[in-house]
Amino acid sequence: MSEQYDLIVVGGGLGGSTLAGSMAERGARVLVLEREQQFKDRVRGEFVFPWGVAEAKRLGVFELLCDRCAHQVPWFDFYLGGILAVHRPVVTTTPHQLPCLSFYHPAMQELLLGAAASAGACVRRGVSVKEVRPGTPATVMVGDNGHCEEIRARLIVGADGRSSTVRASVGFQLRRDPDDMLLAGVLLDNIGAPEDIGQAVINSSLGEIAILLPQGGGRARTYFAFHTGTQPRYQGTADFPRYLEGFKRAGMNPGFYDGAKAAGPLATFDGAEAWVEHPYRDSVALLGDAAAASDPTWGQGLSLTLRDARVLRDHLLATDDWETAGNAYATEHDAYSDTSRIVNLWFTEFYLETGPQADARRARALPLIAEDPSRQPDAAYSGPDLPVNEAIKKRFFAED
Repeated sequence: MSEQYDLIVVGGGLGGSTLAGSMAERGARVLVLEREQQFKDRVRGEFVFPWGVAEAKRLGVFELLCDRCAHQVPWFDFYLGGILAVHRPVVTTTPHQLPCLSFYHPAMQELLLGAAASAGACVRRGVSVKEVRPGTPATVMVGDNGHCEEIRARLIVGADGRSSTVRASVGFQLRRDPDDMLLAGVLLDNIGAPEDIGQAVINSSLGEIAILLPQGGGRARTYFAFHTGTQPRYQGTADFPRYLEGFKRAGMNPGFYDGAKAAGPLATFDGAEAWVEHPYRDSVALLGDAAAASDPTWGQGLSLTLRDARVLRDHLLATDDWETAGNAYATEHDAYSDTSRIVNLWFTEFYLETGPQADARRARALPLIAEDPSRQPDAAYSGPDLPVNEAIKKRFFAED
């Protein structure tokens, strides 16, 4: 039995490291357990919309990210069928008046995990979490070089991703929407696209979307989303030419990636929303993808992770009763996570559903949205602090 901490964070990614550093700065005894000795290209999760950037500011990591690894993206272009529908200056058209941020995920992880250590958190890498036991205190069983160790804490936080060991060990039930969208992605060098504009090109007739998110220096993370069962997954270097053909088919400017080279792996992921209702139980909390994995097609995952870290931190700092704090976090998390999930599903239905009925809906609604953009929910850019109900959906879909 080793010493007891105030907080043990399992997972040294964006949410885990940011929470750990913020709590350590305020005097908490924090341990971060990270299984990776060296972070690898995750393919997805490298773009933060303005509402998530506002959360980074509140957590105190915005300036660090901008100074060391992040690329500011003040514009976002939205194309329908190859025709520019929106050229949006996000700083002046969102409540937070901030740009989007783009970064290489492994560089971000190293930076924030190092910052957590500098703030006073104890960081252990290359360790494997075997089991988590809720209780007062909660305990985590850690394996390291054949040695098993039990460590106690007032609170254990599972920030260990979609396949969370903490979630499974404690018995949180994962709910999941039916599989619909798949998302392929690859990091590209020698990109000829503007470096201050994120771009999404939707081909609604095929139910496809091509996305290009610049990281500066001729590098961009690109994604291609499509419906499950409509085409094979994209996986490995042999599929790279077919992947670029998908971009052309969707309507992305082919000049952007003439001469482009893959700078990382090409892989495809499931896009179904998955979540835990009330991600807190008996001194164990979940955050980020462990608590709710957003459909990556709409790019809300990192912003939601930052929101989780900030909300949990604020509740923990507001009271010495961390049981009350944990439950308050979970209740608040459910509200904004549900809003984001519902709006994501609306966007998939509206823009990516195929067939005559979907085409007629878009033909009816899009001219109205062009005249009054407020008909379309702005959760992606402005955040999930807005009501969602049937009246709002009907207005979006021009059924009002």
